[in-house]
Amino acid sequence: MTVKDKTVLITGATSGIGKATAISLASQGATIVLACRDLGKGKQAVADIADASGSSTLKAMQCDLSSFSSIRAFCDEYRSKFTTLHVLINNAGTWDFKRRESKDGIENIFAVNFLAPFLLTNLLLDLLKKSSPSRIVNVSSGLHGGTINFEDPEGKKKFSGFVAYRQSKLALLLFTRLLAKKLEGSGVTVNAVHPGFVSTNLGRDAGFFARYFFTLLGKSPEKGAQTSIYVATSPDLEGTTGQYFANCAPAKASKQSCDLATAEKLWQAAAAYVHL
Repeated sequence: MTVKDKTVLITGATSGIGKATAISLASQGATIVLACRDLGKGKQAVADIADASGSSTLKAMQCDLSSFSSIRAFCDEYRSKFTTLHVLINNAGTWDFKRRESKDGIENIFAVNFLAPFLLTNLLLDLLKKSSPSRIVNVSSGLHGGTINFEDPEGKKKFSGFVAYRQSKLALLLFTRLLAKKLEGSGVTVNAVHPGFVSTNLGRDAGFFARYFFTLLGKSPEKGAQTSIYVATSPDLEGTTGQYFANCAPAKASKQSCDLATAEKLWQAAAAYVHL
């Protein structure tokens, strides 16, 4: 679908894949809203994106994805400024080497990579429905996998940043599958993407090896953004929902990511965490 004169909300757009996505969609005539933890960086990103795209319809708004209260405040502010939402791109993500907790006392990777987009999306669903046809794009990862550890989802007993990251991206994919079912007939589609291994600051808190890996082997953010842009805009995907894409094409995901019974159980657990 064309995004010209449409409203697009992107998380994690001050750098990397999110920023590259914002530049492309702004160049296509979209109004871009950047949900930013650091408003100063957000305003600088707006200036950079404006320079790169020639767009003047850009706005940065404060939203700390490690805080449920900040997410709720952001959604309230968004509603006060905008009456439509045509594309929501849950792009932001983190990967920690050592276990740390969010503002709500929840393991940070689980909170930011999964619970935050779960809450943000649910709080804005009515606007997405009102603005239909509309699209949700969840940035997952080819590293999604393992299982959801319902007994210890926060790694309190034993923590591994790699395991926590894989679980969070699996959770996001399960959320995508189930939300697609729940939104059937609403005019809102939701799909997940794997951007590939991209040279971003994702591994900044994940230790030397991760930083080196992402910097040395990662492709450019511009290339990494292509699948998000494709899924957000392609007319060929009108009505396509609940799918997983990589390299701008449908991709094979793990068997666990297709288990809707697990997705239902995870939804109930997430709703309890975020008090929905």
